[in-house]
Amino acid sequence: MNNHSGRGRVAGLPAWDRCAVMGVVNVTPDSFSDGGRWFDTTAAVKRALDLVSEGADLVDVGGESTRPGATRVDEDEELRRVVPVVRGLASEGVVVSVDTMRASVAEQSLAAGAALVNDVSGGLADPAMIPAVAAAGAPFVVMHWRGLLQGDNVKGVYKDVVAEVVDELHARVEAVLAGGIAPDRVVVDPGLGFSKEAEHDLALLAHLDRLRALGHPLLVAASRKRFLGRVLAGPDGAPPPARERDAATAAVSALAAHSGAWAVRVHEVRATADAVRVARAVEEARAAGSAPGTAGERGARDGARDAEHTPGAASEREAPGARRAPGADGERRAEGPR
Repeated sequence: MNNHSGRGRVAGLPAWDRCAVMGVVNVTPDSFSDGGRWFDTTAAVKRALDLVSEGADLVDVGGESTRPGATRVDEDEELRRVVPVVRGLASEGVVVSVDTMRASVAEQSLAAGAALVNDVSGGLADPAMIPAVAAAGAPFVVMHWRGLLQGDNVKGVYKDVVAEVVDELHARVEAVLAGGIAPDRVVVDPGLGFSKEAEHDLALLAHLDRLRALGHPLLVAASRKRFLGRVLAGPDGAPPPARERDAATAAVSALAAHSGAWAVRVHEVRATADAVRVARAVEEARAAGSAPGTAGERGARDGARDAEHTPGAASEREAPGARRAPGADGERRAEGPR
């Protein structure tokens, strides 16, 4: 992995010194979280710019819902939804990711200024996708998903979800590399919520180190997903609505950043932008505290050395049988402040 602050760097994209924040703009009428809110080019562009002002480093634009049971839109409609938004954002200097399973949408979006292709099928939905991305020299997100759009949770049965997802992602990455996409332009995504139950998603989050061991930057997309609803469910077992899961999303973002994720993908940016910056500050503090010769270690060593070698040090001043005056420093300190 091409390392940058321990989390990897993706060729062709800016280098962030912390976990990056990818804001989501769904140009759809039926996405599970915010379908219909930005189903207009002007509204979608404004929403994306708002996300950038709140701290998004890049924006993922999608024109097709991947919620369970969703019906695929036709190619012309997806192009109509996505490409004008990509063009508008690129003209504003925004780093744009296009969320699509179609090679034609990827190609036209890249031509309009997109910098990254995020394919939730990992290149399986459209055989032309990998050659198209390779020809463009663009970075590519390879996500794990069994079953694509064939049902609510097709093939979502695992004996060891972490090992199986790692193995299946490795196989997809090898296919992507064989198709001509450069290794330093590949990002992996465990596909939380895709062909997975809540316990599977939580197990994957608990073992992000295993996914990072694939050797490519890691994207974590947990925002508002069903497993968070299960975690937050009330006594009656009812999960809160998707839009009430943003605090939990920020918590996952902090955990993912702490575990070395390259980026997190979220619908609401501000809290997650704060979370990843705090995670980075903790990383820096840990690095400073473990560096040889840090101030605390030097002070402790210097104090010990002074006590041993300074003429008149306590051990040398206290001759056997010596008496101390009442109220001497050691006794006064023992009393503590008044």
